Amino acid sequence: MLVHLQVRDFAIIDSIEVEFSAGLTALTGETGAGKSILVDAVMLAIGGRAAADAVRHGAERAEITATFDLAGNPAACAWLDEQSLDHDGEVVLRRVIGAEGRSRLYVNGQTLPAQVARELGALLIDIHGQQEFLSLVRREAQRALVDEHGDHETLLAPVREASEEWRNLSREHEALAAAAQERGSRLELLRYQVGELEALALEPGEVESLAEEQSRLMNRGRLAEATREALELAYEGEELNAHGLVSRALVQLRAAAELDGSLAAPLALLEEAAISLKEAGGELAAYLESLDVDPERQEWVERRVAAIEELARKHRVGADELPGQLDALSAELASLENSEVVLAGIERRLAESRARYDKAAARLTAARRKAARRLASAVTELMSVLGMPGGRFDITVSEAARGEPSPDGDDVAEFLVSANPGQPVKPIGKVASGGELSRISLAVQVAAARASATTCMIFDEVDAGVGGAVAEMVGRQLGQLGARGQVLCVTHLAQVASQAHHQIRVTKLTDGRTSRMTLAELGPDERVEELARMLGGVDITRKARDHAREMLGRARSSRS
Repeated sequence: MLVHLQVRDFAIIDSIEVEFSAGLTALTGETGAGKSILVDAVMLAIGGRAAADAVRHGAERAEITATFDLAGNPAACAWLDEQSLDHDGEVVLRRVIGAEGRSRLYVNGQTLPAQVARELGALLIDIHGQQEFLSLVRREAQRALVDEHGDHETLLAPVREASEEWRNLSREHEALAAAAQERGSRLELLRYQVGELEALALEPGEVESLAEEQSRLMNRGRLAEATREALELAYEGEELNAHGLVSRALVQLRAAAELDGSLAAPLALLEEAAISLKEAGGELAAYLESLDVDPERQEWVERRVAAIEELARKHRVGADELPGQLDALSAELASLENSEVVLAGIERRLAESRARYDKAAARLTAARRKAARRLASAVTELMSVLGMPGGRFDITVSEAARGEPSPDGDDVAEFLVSANPGQPVKPIGKVASGGELSRISLAVQVAAARASATTCMIFDEVDAGVGGAVAEMVGRQLGQLGARGQVLCVTHLAQVASQAHHQIRVTKLTDGRTSRMTLAELGPDERVEELARMLGGVDITRKARDHAREMLGRARSSRS
């Protein structure tokens, strides 16, 4: 929903700011006051084509800012999420147009190309009477309206599921088929690589243990010297060693402990030290013996480490990652050796998935054709009410050429219309009159009977060429749409404006040299005066005011 619009130095606008609410808002004012300029400003905010003459004379740039509340518009929220744009339930579009003709467009402060922003604009605004932004001329929107009218969500769900399943299987099939083309050479390479790794027969933890052993062998001389000296000092030294000194201390302390029991604790510690020194001496002696390695063992360790490092370099992995590499290559080898069976299985599943899709899509097509007939009949009836007696509205639903399964089904919907009796129906986008196009759009929107509208609908020229009872019916239909969402309508007719929930008067002021535009939201009494002006012209009579009050009262009664 459009909640705020700010325009500076655009056309004859110097500066205006207006807030909008839900419901039907009528934009009224004298001819030439600039009502449609507001519609043009909104179009520019959502990515419309910009020109240098849009800038107010004498200004450096024009600036338009439109703020939208995204509550109830999941499609717009999803679009912003896809573009990685933060929104927090609100989006602000700002368009700046320089006097030299260059323009920039910002969405929540981030610059975007106007063409990209138009995608978001189509999810926020539906401008009827301006084909550039009219959703009804787009085939996708036409099909969506048929689905909405027919309440086809339960039929669309299995179509989307089957389409997604088919696409996933198709991608898997393509990957396997591509791999099969290189299958022979790849199989040969994989078998050789797996054979090499299997022949290496690397044990868990072997890389670490070999590294330790190799380091020990390379530093055997230094290790032996340090160990031998430590053994002499701790246990085996003939003249002096730690174990001998502790033993002498024990002899003295045992005699003293018999005289004073408090020496029992240090005595126990010395006894433990003597035992520990003896055990350390034994382990050091054993370690010295282990350093006397068979030269063949050293040679084998070096060859083994070299073989491991060579394979690690070949596969461009660390030595400790070789077991994982063997597992990965073995799995790929098994998959390729079994690829023909797997490929055949996927092809079978693809055919089954396609059959499920075709069945679901056929059910959807049948439902769409029924809904299209109902919607076309309802729109044709409304066209007569809206001043196009004898007009006809048709909807064709045809199946597209068979291709990949689509999440929207196989159908192409097309809206066809004839505004005059005896004329053949043509695509709605080829209707020449803006007023007729606007009223046809109104009829379609009303007939589609949306429970709620997610976009702001703007109707321009909807009352062109009509008056009297037809104008009142146009107003009533707009009011019905407004009750379900937000509708802005530019109108010259009191019959239309009286049906609005809100009314904004557009006024052009001039001092003979420059012109500017002002806006005013009208209260109850001001609405009476404005409707009386629209009914009576320059001289507003009491009769015109009474008629205006009667029209507003009738509109309120019809809504209650």
